[in-house]
Amino acid sequence: MSDYDQVRKGKLIFKGESSSSKSSKRKHKKHKKEKSEKRRRIVDPDAEKHGGWWKVTEVEQIVGSIAIQFGQSYVKALDNGLFTLGAPKTIGEGPSPEEILTASRNDTKISFKSGYGKYLRIEKDNTITGRSDAIGPLEEMEPVFENGKTAILTHNGNFLSVDPEDDALVALRKKVGAEEICTIRSCQPRELHDDSKDIPLEEKEDDLNQVEINYVKKFQKFQDHKLRISKEDKTALEKAKAEGLLHEALLDRRSKMKADRYCK
Repeated sequence: MSDYDQVRKGKLIFKGESSSSKSSKRKHKKHKKEKSEKRRRIVDPDAEKHGGWWKVTEVEQIVGSIAIQFGQSYVKALDNGLFTLGAPKTIGEGPSPEEILTASRNDTKISFKSGYGKYLRIEKDNTITGRSDAIGPLEEMEPVFENGKTAILTHNGNFLSVDPEDDALVALRKKVGAEEICTIRSCQPRELHDDSKDIPLEEKEDDLNQVEINYVKKFQKFQDHKLRISKEDKTALEKAKAEGLLHEALLDRRSKMKADRYCK
């Protein structure tokens, strides 16, 4: 071993900075980053049950790798250009490679390509095949979202479903029934919206009595810091909250108590 190999390898230490202080700074930054990421992370229980594949709720989300789910199974491409249902999935399991499609969007119309590099299309006998090399009207489908449910409309005016006799992918009916209800799932990165961030800090309580106390503490104008809380019944607050008028109702109650710096 040469003298060079025996030298202890490590990061440069600049003048006025010890190795211990650098290590401490790195740990602090790492801890801060982990805390920040933890705060941003929002749990999606449904996606966790499906291996991280989340439920699509609007057409703009259908891009890249997607899977079409009927019941507990996904549509599966076969090497002969046909489609069937794959084996039912267990909790935490996502689609298999042959169950993953690639979606491309043209306004509200979607085209799906199988893992064999062919586009799905509706045939004259109402079956769905994956044998097209290019996108035309027969290869375009339109997802329909209504009341939390999803169905896929094909070019012939019928909706996608799975034939219960042979598990083949077909489009037989012009009305949506239980057989036409599906779930489109995606694994694309997304930014989830944390609804709790829209709630003012003072309102992050289930008890309306505590919510009122929080606002009185925030806006009271008395120097003695003694709380002036309205003795009126809280039923009106419940109704105001349901109607989206909670702020106005709370302000009115504080106004009557002459306990708000914004009330004259």
